[in-house]
Amino acid sequence: MPDNNAPQRTPLYQQHLQAGGKMVDFAGWEMPINYGSQVQEHHQVRKDAGMFDVSHMVVVDFKGKDSKAFLQHLLANDVAKLKATGKALYSCMLNEEAGVIDDLIVYYLADDFYRMVINAATRENDLAWINKQITGFDVALNERDDLSMIAVQGPNAREKALSTFDTTTAEKAAALKPFFGEQLGDIFVARTGYTGEDGFEMMVSNEDAAKLWDALLAVDIQPTGLGARDTLRLEAGMNLYGTDMDTSTSPLVAGLKWTVALEPKERNFIGRTALEDEISTGPASKLIGLVLEGKGVLRSHQKVITATGEGEITSGTFSPTLGVAIAMARVPADTGDSCHVEIRGKQLAARVVKPTFVRNGKSCL
Repeated sequence: MPDNNAPQRTPLYQQHLQAGGKMVDFAGWEMPINYGSQVQEHHQVRKDAGMFDVSHMVVVDFKGKDSKAFLQHLLANDVAKLKATGKALYSCMLNEEAGVIDDLIVYYLADDFYRMVINAATRENDLAWINKQITGFDVALNERDDLSMIAVQGPNAREKALSTFDTTTAEKAAALKPFFGEQLGDIFVARTGYTGEDGFEMMVSNEDAAKLWDALLAVDIQPTGLGARDTLRLEAGMNLYGTDMDTSTSPLVAGLKWTVALEPKERNFIGRTALEDEISTGPASKLIGLVLEGKGVLRSHQKVITATGEGEITSGTFSPTLGVAIAMARVPADTGDSCHVEIRGKQLAARVVKPTFVRNGKSCL
């Protein structure tokens, strides 16, 4: 009998094994944590080009005349901002208490057609929530489990990826502006990513995924695992769901107020009332960036001691690009520009910075 608890495999599973991928269980999927050296893969993306299998992520299409109205109700950011075809928007999906159910990207493809990409670990909760809210709206929801997704990231990623396309596709993909996506023949190409580098996220049929992967490999875009993906996104100051925010945190305390659209005032999105109440009283905590002043490694759940109270590291690592320990931490809202982190019983000094450490290969410190 099949094991229903066994991790799922993406259509690229054999490609990972051929590349020497060390496979681990991630959100119910068997995924590569690295292909030998996580640090080497990290530098490969910062200096050249790397590719990630992100086929475990969930693609959902919304079609119907009420698609826009529904997403305006569902999301804290406003899809009405999307006026050009292919434009993408980053948003949180909130519960009634303004807790973050998930963070996601939504693409405007037509007045009655939007595409959403949500996290693998939150798939069941997200789809249950969306289906609960969709009642009364003329919208058809279609989970695209027929699609695989490959991200190529790094300063040379676009140029190398373009060389694998036919001339027409390459010209159209090269013309994509940041945060735009377009269906180009059999491939959906979006100029988005989760590393702080330029690049593409590409969706193809499951049947064509291995062919695309092998073509990218042939132009020296190196396979990159989930380990490097995490250090890259943390250097870029990008939140990870379940770590830096969840249903117990609002966008205000997760450093994501910029993703909330309170105008127009008549747009009654889920969680709006609770958010406005929190804005009026002022959030009790905030998300900051930390740089350790001395030697050591910052890790999630380490205690942060400030002049006005204690906080906690939500994501921490040793930054391969900067050569120092960095973290994102939730601390009292009135925290100043310095604090201490408790590591193995010792309180080590740390500097408070904006939680973006590296962008486009360069230090933001």
